[in-house]
Amino acid sequence: MKHRFMLKGQRGMEYIERKRSKFFGLPLSFTVYSITEEKITITSGFLSITVDDAYMYKIHDVRLTRSFRERLFGLGTITCYTGDTTHPELTLYHIKHASKIKDFIMSSSEEARRKRRALRKIDIDVEDLGDIDLELINR
Repeated sequence: MKHRFMLKGQRGMEYIERKRSKFFGLPLSFTVYSITEEKITITSGFLSITVDDAYMYKIHDVRLTRSFRERLFGLGTITCYTGDTTHPELTLYHIKHASKIKDFIMSSSEEARRKRRALRKIDIDVEDLGDIDLELINR
């Protein structure tokens, strides 16, 4: 199991964890979790690969659960409840540093929603102006 925190320039933190389940030394499945300030990407599969993305602004709530076995090994399972139609729940299984990652997801999702609200408000304000108001502004 590999995991790492990376700093990507001015954009902030990125977390990547690669999991390889093995049976007698042979890989069964591959899963890579990539978490940035903008989105969560889950890439899974060995021969046939599936990539699931969820933008941070769509994440409404985050839950951290730790079974007894996960607590013994310092792991946790993070469940993200999203407004996404394809995946209303994204689950990240057996994550190291789970509480830090959960906090990062919560703060990044709140920041992404705040930025998106600000952009929407600017667009709405411009659309609400009528032709007469625009003529007055341009004078």
